[in-house]
Amino acid sequence: MKILRVNMKEGAINWEPVPEIYEQLGGRALIAKLLLNEIRPACDALGPHNKLIFTPGLLGGAMVATAGRLSVGAKSPLTGGVKEANAGGTAGDTLGKLEIKAIVVEDQPPKKDFYVLLLDGESAQLIPVGQDLRHIGTYATSDRLQEIYGADSTVICIGQAGEYLMTGAGISTTGERDQRSNHAARGGLGAVMGSKGLKAVVIKKAVGISRKLHDEALFRTAAKAYAQKLINDPKLGTKGSQHLYGTASIVGAVNEMGSMPTRNFSDGKFENAAELRGEKLRELVLAREGKIGTRCMPGCVIACRNLFTDGSGKPVVGTVQYETVALVGSNLGLGKLDDVATINYMCNDFGLDTIETGAALGVACEAGLAKFGDIEGIVGLLKQIGEPTVLGRVLGCGAVTTGKVLGIRRVPAAVGQAMPGYDPRTLKGNGVTYATSPQGADHTAGNAFGARNEVPPLGTAGQKELSLRLQIIAAMLDSTGLCLFARPPIIANPQLMIDMINGIYGWGWTKEDYDRFNRDVLRTELEFNKQAGFTKNNYRIPEYMCEEPLPPHNAVFDVPDSDLDAVFDTL
Repeated sequence: MKILRVNMKEGAINWEPVPEIYEQLGGRALIAKLLLNEIRPACDALGPHNKLIFTPGLLGGAMVATAGRLSVGAKSPLTGGVKEANAGGTAGDTLGKLEIKAIVVEDQPPKKDFYVLLLDGESAQLIPVGQDLRHIGTYATSDRLQEIYGADSTVICIGQAGEYLMTGAGISTTGERDQRSNHAARGGLGAVMGSKGLKAVVIKKAVGISRKLHDEALFRTAAKAYAQKLINDPKLGTKGSQHLYGTASIVGAVNEMGSMPTRNFSDGKFENAAELRGEKLRELVLAREGKIGTRCMPGCVIACRNLFTDGSGKPVVGTVQYETVALVGSNLGLGKLDDVATINYMCNDFGLDTIETGAALGVACEAGLAKFGDIEGIVGLLKQIGEPTVLGRVLGCGAVTTGKVLGIRRVPAAVGQAMPGYDPRTLKGNGVTYATSPQGADHTAGNAFGARNEVPPLGTAGQKELSLRLQIIAAMLDSTGLCLFARPPIIANPQLMIDMINGIYGWGWTKEDYDRFNRDVLRTELEFNKQAGFTKNNYRIPEYMCEEPLPPHNAVFDVPDSDLDAVFDTL
């Protein structure tokens, strides 16, 4: 394994052996440790001292089912703390096959120039970007770079939002064949990439290379058993709801429990939710000859992705997912999937997080800049981000900035980051995670929706314990490169993960080692945030959500601060 360090100030590229302290880390775990060890946590997130890290999880490149995700990390310009966001596509798998532990991008170019980092096996070079690649969207960027370097190359890039250092910017990566829109979306990492003068990373396909295995029999036995359990899972297999309807399969359930963000999180039920459900999405896509049940990365057996098409059968965007449906659909009062897909495409192309941008647009609608449910007015606001006007720059910097500039108190964010598609007043386990995760408000940091029958979502009892358990699981997923939806077999039998890791690396991990590894991710992140200046008062839910009842249950977020402060006491 090796690390590629790229110094943008000097234009220097160096391959380094992996230091011993990083050998048994990957994905989110590596990002947390590297940031804590190598940068000042209090540094300016968009300044020269921050570092941008691309890394596969520990299973990357080994062709484990649903385990090829790419982690991207840095100090977040949105939260001010540690941040990891991950995406599907082919990047994580390719880096794993090439046995590249991480690409670490350091410093900034002396001028405001932009570059493409080209990686071809053990060869890497920085190539200056011409005007043809400046200020264009992620779709055109990917198309042009694949025309030059091959259609099977992986392109990781930013759009206009990242170039203009908007803190709602994410990072796009390509997938198999013509797949364009996999996003490491959260935390403003696209702005960090822009601050480094890096428009794109191009990784040539790893041809004829397979991951070296320490104990092939141990690995393949565990990997096969794990994949079979996924295939046989009634919810995740080829007849399961995730495959048939995608992540939008939960729209109906979230709406019925009164947790669906509606008109800037002012209601928990949306009257037009039936038009946004996964069943409706499947029906519409198939009728228009789009695609349902495709995969976002090599080896995925769940295949929850879709390709949304318009009335003439022309592709619009892939993929329409639940969080986007909630934040730019019901949250904006939009009850048509075509409207959701339009905004989804624009966000993807500008290189924006749909969650952060949907929340910012909701705040703007509350301020009267557009009307809830008015697609033309909302699209008009969104277009300004790509231009970018002054208002566009404000919106592109996310919900908290938008609220401050427009004088709106009701901003659905925690730790500086917009909330995903579950209102914490009626899914209080998620509220605890939003408030206490070192990653900021993020459903992938520990989502309690699946445990709603285990811990009553409207109650306060048991929520801190549930959140801790889910946050530990999320740290494991993000560090191994495993998809969030593929967790059931590993949760039921952790030995499968231990055997796969030992089969690849020969570390001889025990269950105790594995548990310590997962917990250490959170310990490291919390320490980074502490050194960045975070106190317990940073880890809170917005005051208005603790006071303003949410229809239809008229619930408030009433988990005591003492419980929030105690979440990690047993970590």
